[in-house]
Amino acid sequence: MDFNLTEEQAAFRDMVRRWVDNELPKSLSRELEAREKEYPFELWEKLREAGFFGIGIDEEYGGQGGDVMIQMILARELSRSLGGLLWVWGLTSFAGAKSIGLYGTDEQKAEFLPKIAAGDCRVSIGFTEPGGGTDVLGAMSTTAKKVDGGWVLNGEKMWSSASHVADYILLLARTDKDVEKRHQGLTLFFVPTKSEGMENHLLEKLGMRAVGSSRVVLNDVFVPDNLVLGEPGNAWYMLLPTLNNERIMVGAQCLGAIDGVLEDAVDYAKQRKAFGKPIGQFQAIQHYIADIATWQQQVELMLYHVSWLQSTGQECGVQANMLKMVASESAVKAADLGIQILGGMGYSAETDMQRYWRDHRILRITPISNEMVRNSIAESFGLPRSF
Repeated sequence: MDFNLTEEQAAFRDMVRRWVDNELPKSLSRELEAREKEYPFELWEKLREAGFFGIGIDEEYGGQGGDVMIQMILARELSRSLGGLLWVWGLTSFAGAKSIGLYGTDEQKAEFLPKIAAGDCRVSIGFTEPGGGTDVLGAMSTTAKKVDGGWVLNGEKMWSSASHVADYILLLARTDKDVEKRHQGLTLFFVPTKSEGMENHLLEKLGMRAVGSSRVVLNDVFVPDNLVLGEPGNAWYMLLPTLNNERIMVGAQCLGAIDGVLEDAVDYAKQRKAFGKPIGQFQAIQHYIADIATWQQQVELMLYHVSWLQSTGQECGVQANMLKMVASESAVKAADLGIQILGGMGYSAETDMQRYWRDHRILRITPISNEMVRNSIAESFGLPRSF
């Protein structure tokens, strides 16, 4: 059993790590995040110039190729500095490139993938509804009615990140109410954000502030037939494979955050002195750092294992859920201990510990709450559904 990265993967990791250190120092990430409601267009430009939007897109569409493992290596290395700002890259990579690449038509791939690979198209996601949260299917009230040449959408979406600056929203709506099961009759739309009848309202939130999340209101928004992704009514079946990818992405983001927390904690423990000695000499501080390093190792092993399962076409739904749960809880615990190690400075906006905590606390709730993840894991052993 070989746990080493391939030569290509290791070389890519080292290249991205050097690029992040040179182009995206943590001081820049703090500055961008401090602007809160101001979207970091300069970060988008840096990522575009580096060609990172082409990762995971076939070369025939102007991309650089790369499997799930390469994408997760990139996500991890970016998140070490960016934290939640990772989603400036991740949203378009997941909602745009992954979705169109998997179930778009040849025409849709030819139109959109080259633009996404070049960094000329931003994409948001519109799945969650007011009052719905994790219960996406039960709360689905956004509807799409078939009309001549397309569909008319009405409803609301919540927490659509970066939708205020996106070109398109990957949006889920109900197109058939007469179904036996609630996961039937759903359709995916690639909705232009400049569409008449669409409103965008930014929301106040704790972390990932500069990315921005919105309430999106749709009032008789027309979407042409050529912007329907996949077969109408069967969206949920198509989405299932991409949901695993989203959970793996969360794992990579959290691992990158733990990397950042650990390096900052160790550096501070070596330099900061109290009672006449470096605080890294105190047993309590050493225990905190040992815990963070252990969580890092655990999440890394889980991430690479699930990425390998996904890239080799094996079933990994349960493992992806386990990764998401363990990674999100470990990242929050690591950041909390990081704040404790830095003391007052850990609470200060001048350092990154508070940013790592704020950005990753949400991942215990989304894209699916860890309580629901635990339910799903238990059900995989044949236990009855608890809801």
